[in-house]
Amino acid sequence: MTDDERKPHRVEEDRSEGFGERLLGVLLDRAHEMAPQLIAPLIAEEIASIGGRDVSILLQDYEQLLLVPLPGKRLVVGDPEPVDDSPAGEAFLHRRTVEVPLDGAVRVYLPLLDGSDQVGVMIVTLDDIDDDERRLLRRLAGLVADMIVTKDAYTDQFFVARRRAPMDVAAEIQWSLLPPLSMIVPQVEVAGILEPAYNVAGDSFDYALNDDVLHVAMIDAMGHGLDAATMATVAIGAYRHARRADTELAQIYAFMDQAIGEQFGPDHFVTAQMMCLDITTGQLQWVNAGHPAPLLIRDRAVLDRLESPTTLPVGFGGEQPHVSERTLRRGDRLLCFTDGLIEEHQPGGEEFGEEQLIEWTNQILREHTPLRAVARKLSHTLKRERGGVTSDDATVFLIEWRGGEAGHLARLE
Repeated sequence: MTDDERKPHRVEEDRSEGFGERLLGVLLDRAHEMAPQLIAPLIAEEIASIGGRDVSILLQDYEQLLLVPLPGKRLVVGDPEPVDDSPAGEAFLHRRTVEVPLDGAVRVYLPLLDGSDQVGVMIVTLDDIDDDERRLLRRLAGLVADMIVTKDAYTDQFFVARRRAPMDVAAEIQWSLLPPLSMIVPQVEVAGILEPAYNVAGDSFDYALNDDVLHVAMIDAMGHGLDAATMATVAIGAYRHARRADTELAQIYAFMDQAIGEQFGPDHFVTAQMMCLDITTGQLQWVNAGHPAPLLIRDRAVLDRLESPTTLPVGFGGEQPHVSERTLRRGDRLLCFTDGLIEEHQPGGEEFGEEQLIEWTNQILREHTPLRAVARKLSHTLKRERGGVTSDDATVFLIEWRGGEAGHLARLE
């Protein structure tokens, strides 16, 4: 047998660059060193190559009420569109492409998804559209979202576009501290919202998905303004430090307690709730440090309060906390909130109260399904029912556990 006969036969593969690959590749090749203000004209140029025109990019405002246009050369800058009751809002909330006929053409609204977090919406007009163009536009929108999130760290342009009212310093600190407001993987989804968006000070939340465990913390620092924002920053920083050291929940509390006590003294405190959820089994563990108990939602209605022994708020030197446990069912949701949501009352009136919170939650769950839509609607509805008054921070954070496996996503089909 000759040497040539011993060698395995090599099948030649077609590695030529197709149109779609070339389009996305050019965008990637140029984007690495591109200044943020040049992203818009590059996107418009690429979309023009497939016959698209009148490109707009809308970003979510901080109150989650509007989708506001991003200014930029070659972009169409129109009026903000409401998140509710608009084609752009439908694409944004439901994470799907929406097509609207327009004078012999079609206006296409594409959600901008960074991972699973909704960044905004890209809008483009084409004379007509087929499945190949739909696929290409979806992928292009995903790449645009990633570019916006990456370049956001280098500029104030995106922040300024999203800001619809003056924002105080404490709120700017808090917004810079937050993780993405939503995350979706096959086994679990989370969504949060803070109010008042432009004056929030002491409320914050944090989460991380490490292997099969979702870690969540929700805090409420005492007071208002910069003092509260500073305490919240230290509390979240201490939480992240302890979590990343693979520390148990009880010890995470102790570390946070020590950090707040040493930095601010015995007259300052932070209420807190820390959770760990195994996303494969639904096993939930949590520690409550003076925080309102979460609500367990099952079959689109509030089923129970997750009552548990509580320890003193962080900073008061409480004893080692009790770690509570519960096994969730697939489809269960947890509603976590801060006391500003239920303690608001008009002068001489009664507190809004937890019973009203439960009643409105049940009503909204009957009308809305997507988790982020529920979080938004719940926060905005409760603010309206409290007379539009928010004298204290009021934060909502929702978790939905679905279980199952996701290994198929790591395989090329």
